[in-house]
Amino acid sequence: MIRLAIVAEVRLYRDGLRQILCRRDDIEIVLTAADGQAALPRLADAKPDVVLFDVRPAEAHQGLRELAAAGSSFRVVALGVADDDADIVIWAEAGVDGYVTSDNSVQEAINVILSVARDEMPCSPRAAAALLRHIAVLANERPDAVELTTRELQIVRLIERGLSNKEIGRQLCIELATVKNHVHNILAKLEVGSRREAAAHVRRSVGVA
Repeated sequence: MIRLAIVAEVRLYRDGLRQILCRRDDIEIVLTAADGQAALPRLADAKPDVVLFDVRPAEAHQGLRELAAAGSSFRVVALGVADDDADIVIWAEAGVDGYVTSDNSVQEAINVILSVARDEMPCSPRAAAALLRHIAVLANERPDAVELTTRELQIVRLIERGLSNKEIGRQLCIELATVKNHVHNILAKLEVGSRREAAAHVRRSVGVA
């Protein structure tokens, strides 16, 4: 049984959804509210598995962000999303786990609710491609996506293993002064103050083995 909360500004709309969805044996309506602010203080008692959130009101974006931030134990489905790549990306950034477009049928909305409750995110191939493109753009724009040379990466790996500058020089057959110069450049590029911070930084961002 999926415990469902419905958040929609228009009472006629949310009451209609409640009446339709509560007819199902696998969905229980545990909460209805006009907006995220009204829903938030009641979530702990209602314990929904999924929140169906109407995103068409002008102030819905902030309300959904707050709801998604509080949602460690429930999933959020955006209701009324435009069938447009940019709009889907906007709501994905806000923290939704699934979406229902303005043109989807009731049965399609039910399918999304059921899928999201199973930790799935149903979407069209076009929307999936848009989301993947957006992730790629974000990855390229990350401030920690620092380009280190092959030699610098070799040195960071040896630093991670606990080798001193002298030991690194022997391992790579280069002068101690050259090692120190590389370490200085690594610290400057990564904007960190120590060898240990450099190793940890690169391990997080590029996966130093």
